Amino acid sequence: MLPQLRELEQRFGDAIAVVGVHSGKYTAERITDRIRDASIRLDAAHPVLNDRQFRVWRAYAVRAWPTLVAIDPRGAVIGMSAGEFTADGVTPFIERVLAEARASGVLREESMHLAADPPTIPPDRLAFPGKVAVRDDRIAIADSGHHRLLLGRLEEGGSRMRVERVIGSGVPGLANGDTPQFRYPQGLAFDSDDTLYVADAGNHAIRAVSLANGFVRTLAGTGTQLRTARDRDAGAMSSPWDIVLHGETLYIAMAGIHQIWTLDLSSRMVAPFAGTGAEELHDGAHGEAALAQPMGLALARDALLVADAESSAVREVDLTTPGAVRTLAGTGLFDFGQVDGVGDRARLQHPQGLAVAEDGRVLVCDSYNDALRWLDRPTRDVSTWVRGLHEPGGIALGGRSVYVADTNAHRIAVIEIGSVEIRPLVIVE
Repeated sequence: MLPQLRELEQRFGDAIAVVGVHSGKYTAERITDRIRDASIRLDAAHPVLNDRQFRVWRAYAVRAWPTLVAIDPRGAVIGMSAGEFTADGVTPFIERVLAEARASGVLREESMHLAADPPTIPPDRLAFPGKVAVRDDRIAIADSGHHRLLLGRLEEGGSRMRVERVIGSGVPGLANGDTPQFRYPQGLAFDSDDTLYVADAGNHAIRAVSLANGFVRTLAGTGTQLRTARDRDAGAMSSPWDIVLHGETLYIAMAGIHQIWTLDLSSRMVAPFAGTGAEELHDGAHGEAALAQPMGLALARDALLVADAESSAVREVDLTTPGAVRTLAGTGLFDFGQVDGVGDRARLQHPQGLAVAEDGRVLVCDSYNDALRWLDRPTRDVSTWVRGLHEPGGIALGGRSVYVADTNAHRIAVIEIGSVEIRPLVIVE
């Protein structure tokens, strides 16, 4: 759900009715159960239509995602806008339409009281976990749907997590200190000084958690999404989805504006590192290359690896400046599937997480294929390892096992290297 629509629903209440029409680009996005789970995950409180055959799309002559269509109380289309928009920009138009409808007596302001469908798999201890991080026996989970973090230690050979601390109230918000709040947190990164860094995606911010006492600070971001030059000058960010730490630099997958940013921890300076901001798959120098909704990061010895979700690709970015961006797997915004093979013959579907194994191979959360895939960087060979997950969004390696944030199954899945057996991580107090 677009946050702008939530703002409009809050501003105008029962005077407007929002109906989402989901015309899925990806094959996986045309499955009703997935759309239902995504709607619940994004807290959409309005009806959503699965337009799997693009009939509504064609009937309204839609050409782009997203497109906003305004229909008056008589059922006539009175406006259409393609592309991103702001609630403030649309508000004067809505106010004018509502004033005219009230004056003519055709507006009915009453709640529809529509009950939401339950998720495919009910949440339990976790709700839609997005990312997971492991360092030695320490583990952190972004319990994204509960707007909190779980911190603890791995026990019994890594099959069990003993929770030491819960960070966050469970109520979405932006608050620092001893009683912090998060909003749909995602990427996590441990450092060697007892700090956990967090990509607080829903708050468009980077946070730091003291592992000793749970105290939370905001390092970057204003709590609002970067949309204008004024927002940028104020220090706003746009959907930071994952982070990795390299020395004193945090690399940030800025999914909302299709770039990689850096945060210098000593100076607190934030700056774009790679990507023009255009949503494309285009290789080249840092300042000329284009990414498409980067949602996962991993650090190799000589490069930053990127799960470039919207181009169904894995990219690598030189850590040096000037440097370059190259594509390891994937060929374009509309080229996706589940095909093993070398180079351009391989196909992924909206990957969201990455991890690098000791032998240098890359594990990819092939999210919309519900699978884990191996990628060999030198040969660009892609092969499927594990199937049967539920939209995995994050991954971490620890000891003998792989830990997967299996988002729509509301669990951390544990898979031993050399096996394909999927077991849930046991979480205890």
